[in-house]
Amino acid sequence: MSPQEKSNTGKNAVTDEPRWLMVYRPRKSPRYAMIAAAVVILAHIVIALLLKVGDTGVDFQVADQIAMVGLGVIIGGTFMLIARTRIRIGAEGVAVRNLFNERIFDWSIIMGIRYPRSGSWARLELPEDEHVPILAIQANDGERAVAAMAQVRTLHDRFGAHG
Repeated sequence: MSPQEKSNTGKNAVTDEPRWLMVYRPRKSPRYAMIAAAVVILAHIVIALLLKVGDTGVDFQVADQIAMVGLGVIIGGTFMLIARTRIRIGAEGVAVRNLFNERIFDWSIIMGIRYPRSGSWARLELPEDEHVPILAIQANDGERAVAAMAQVRTLHDRFGAHG
């Protein structure tokens, strides 16, 4: 599909179909990540406040307290990366956003979309035994993840070149 065929509204100008027919994000993991991030940040705030309590032989400064809080924010922020995960599927391919970036895979290179029996998340099967994890579809989402995989398989059957 050429760039001219994509309209600014996110629809395919040729078929008037939405660019992404499926957008899925996990539900439970972002909640767990948010709780963990809050606990880590609060723990670092408490530790920062307690740095100046008592005589430990070390002279902690305000800068040390600020650094301790900053460290907690950085660690908590890394936990929140799991909340970014997403999969989008449309005629042009599969867009997988894991922790740091989003990659769009054309249907021509997607061999399959599988959920390993003992896996924690789904994965895209690519040529030469390569695979890409799909962190958005996770086992801890239960039936919601099962329904998402059914929709993914339907779209793969519709668009995939390797049925």
